[in-house]
Amino acid sequence: MEIERKFLVTNLPDLDNYAHKNIVQGYISFSPEIRIRKANDKYYLTTKSEGTIKREEHKSEIELTTYLTLLKIAKGRIIQKTRYFIPLPNSLTAELDIYYEDLNGLFTVEVEFPTLQNAQNFSIPNWFSKEITEDQRYKNKNLAANDNISSLLKQENCLKKELKK
Repeated sequence: MEIERKFLVTNLPDLDNYAHKNIVQGYISFSPEIRIRKANDKYYLTTKSEGTIKREEHKSEIELTTYLTLLKIAKGRIIQKTRYFIPLPNSLTAELDIYYEDLNGLFTVEVEFPTLQNAQNFSIPNWFSKEITEDQRYKNKNLAANDNISSLLKQENCLKKELKK
């Protein structure tokens, strides 16, 4: 079971000293949600149930050849992002995603929790912005599926300065 909250980020912290992964992910299906992901040199197939703050997630590692085969049939846009892992109090980790390509300038952060009560009692760091946990538009599957998401995000002023990879 995955329990997480998600936020926009408008002011990035200094990222120089944090571990990160370069991620490329595509969707084989949006409903049910079936995703493939390359994270540095590892490859995964993941299924997720519907939901927002709490949902089931099943992830298994796959071979490069399987990933490449499935990538050819991915639906919608391929999402490219860098994920930074930023330690937080109480043994939590902020997973900051910096998106590229036509989502360039979108910054989101997720925090996973051991329990729903921990999630509800979370003290939000000051560098987090608007909470989007319940906003379906910001689910990665919807970022991949929606052809007009870039213009929608720009209208909401959540896209920030252009970043270079």
